[in-house]
Amino acid sequence: MEVKAGYRERPWLKFYPAGAPANIDIPDRSLPEVFDEVAGRFADRTALVFYGNSISYKKLKEETDRFATGMVDLGVRKGDKVALYLLNSPQFIIAYFGVLKAGATVTPISPVYTSIEVKHQLEDSEATSIVCQDFLYENVENSGVPLKSIVLTSINEYLPLSKKMAGKGIFGRYGGKEGPAGRAREGQGLLQFQKLLKKYPAHSTGVSINPREDVAALPYTGGTTGSPKGAILTHYSMLACQKQVQAFWPVFEEGREVVPALLPFYHIYGQVAVMLTGLLMGSTLLLFTTPDLDEVLSTMERYRATVFFSVPTAYQFLKDYEKTDRFNWKALKMLTSGADTLHESTIQDWERRTKAKIIEGYGLTECCAVSHVNPLGRPKTGSFGVPIPNVLAAVINTETGQFLPYGEIGELIIAGPNIMKGYWKRPQDTADALIDIDGIRWLKTGDLVRMDEEGYFFFYDRKKDMIKYKGYSVFAREIEEVLHQHPLIKAAGVLGVPDPGVGQLIKAIVVLHAEARGKVSEEEIIKYCAENLAHYKVPKIVEFRGELPKTDVGKVSHRELREELEEA
Repeated sequence: MEVKAGYRERPWLKFYPAGAPANIDIPDRSLPEVFDEVAGRFADRTALVFYGNSISYKKLKEETDRFATGMVDLGVRKGDKVALYLLNSPQFIIAYFGVLKAGATVTPISPVYTSIEVKHQLEDSEATSIVCQDFLYENVENSGVPLKSIVLTSINEYLPLSKKMAGKGIFGRYGGKEGPAGRAREGQGLLQFQKLLKKYPAHSTGVSINPREDVAALPYTGGTTGSPKGAILTHYSMLACQKQVQAFWPVFEEGREVVPALLPFYHIYGQVAVMLTGLLMGSTLLLFTTPDLDEVLSTMERYRATVFFSVPTAYQFLKDYEKTDRFNWKALKMLTSGADTLHESTIQDWERRTKAKIIEGYGLTECCAVSHVNPLGRPKTGSFGVPIPNVLAAVINTETGQFLPYGEIGELIIAGPNIMKGYWKRPQDTADALIDIDGIRWLKTGDLVRMDEEGYFFFYDRKKDMIKYKGYSVFAREIEEVLHQHPLIKAAGVLGVPDPGVGQLIKAIVVLHAEARGKVSEEEIIKYCAENLAHYKVPKIVEFRGELPKTDVGKVSHRELREELEEA
C-alpha cells in the first residue's frame, strides 16, 4: 500500500537539515553517567544561572553526588520512587540527578497541584520520599500520605544576596510566600536540603543501572482526556530523545549554548527539551521559577541566549508586550513552540514584529517530549513538522486501524526508541496505547492528523474532542482557529453538546478582550463563524466567560469543559 511505503520510505528525510542523520546510535548509558561525563569535560563552564548566581558544572556534579549519597543513607533504594515537588531551581536539578544516581526513579509533581492532586500522584506512584519546596509543604502534610523522608528546600538557598528578600515576583504564580514551611520541623522524617548536602560527601553510590530496563522518570500525563497516568520512561528512552533532538538540529554546539529555562521542569517538555538536552550537551541554563518577562528579557540579553523553547501562550503574550524588542530575537539560532497549537495569527504577528521565525514541534509525555519538529530552513506553516531521527510515523483509520494514504485524516501513531515502556499500573491502558503492526511497536497518540506527500504532519484535534454533527466530523480546533482570528476574541474553546436530533450541537465558549466585553452578542459570533466556516461547522450555542480552564502549560482544557457539561 502507498501509505506503508510512506512510513517505510520516510519521505520527510529529503527535508532534513544539512548534517542531520536519518538514524543515530543510542548509547546504552544511564542519564547520570552521561551527565558526569559532560560535567567532567565542561567542569569550569557555567551550568546554571539562577537570578545572577552562577553554578559551574563541577559544582553541580559535586552537589548531585552529595545528594545521592544522602538519599542512599536515608534508605532510598534502587527502584524506589522519589517525588519532586519543586519550582525550576538548582534544587530541582540537584535532586533529579541525585535521585537517579541513587538508582531510584523521579516522579515530578506540578507546583500548582493541590493536596488532593498531590495525594493521588504520591499514592499512585508509590513514592517513598519527596523533595519539596518549603512553602508547598502544607499540601504534602494535608495529603496524609505516609513518607519515609521529606527534604525541604527554600528558593532563597541559591539566590544571590541582592535577590534573597526582594521577592521579584518569584512566588506570585503559586500564591505562596517564601519562608519556613508552616509546622514543618526537622526530625520525624523531615530534613533540610542544605544540611543534607553539607552532611554527606560527594562519593559515588556504586549503584548499577540498566539503561534499557531501569525507570528514570515517572511523569504523569496532563489528564486532558482522563485522569493523569504515569508514563514509564527508562534511562535509555529519555537519553534517546535527548540525542535525537540534538542530532536533528546540527546548529547545536556542545559547550556553547545558552538556554532560558522558562518551561517548568516537572512537565516533560521542560524536563527533556530544556533541562536534559541542555545539560547533556554542556549548555548554560538560565533558570526562572516564574516567567517574569522583565527578568527574562534582561537575563537573555545579559547572557546572550542562543536558543528559546516555549509554548504558544508565551508567544501570544510576547508579541504584544511593550518590552519584547529589548532582545534581538533574530540573533537566536532557533525559537521553538510546542505543547499546543500555535495559531497562524500569532505566527504572523510575531514575525512581523521580531523578524524571527518560530519552529513548531510535537510530542507527548509518552514519547519523552518530542517526536516531530519542523526542519530549520524549511518549515511549513500549520504543520508540526516531520519525525526526528529514529522515529517512524503513520496515520491510521480510527475505526479499522488500517493505514491511510497521504492527505487523509486519521490517528497519528509513532514508533521509536523514545517511546515509553507503558503506563504505570495500567495494563489495559498500556495494551490500548501500544500496538504491534508489521512487527513494529507503535504508540497510538489519540491525536487526529494528516500527512502530506512530503512527510509533513498537520494536527486537527484530539480524538475525544472531535464533534459529530448530523453525520459530519467537525474538528473543534478548526473552529477555535477561526474564532481566535476575530479581533475582539482573546480565547475560545469548542466542544460538542449531546443532542438526540443531530448527535452533538457545537458550542463555543468565548473570552473577549476586556474592552469588548458586553459589546458583542452571541448572534454576532455565530454570524462571523457562518462567514468563515462551512454551514455544519458553525456553532449553534455561544457562551461568554471571563476565562477558560487551562492545563499547566496553557492549553484550553477540553477535559474540564466536558466535565462541566456532564455535571450541569
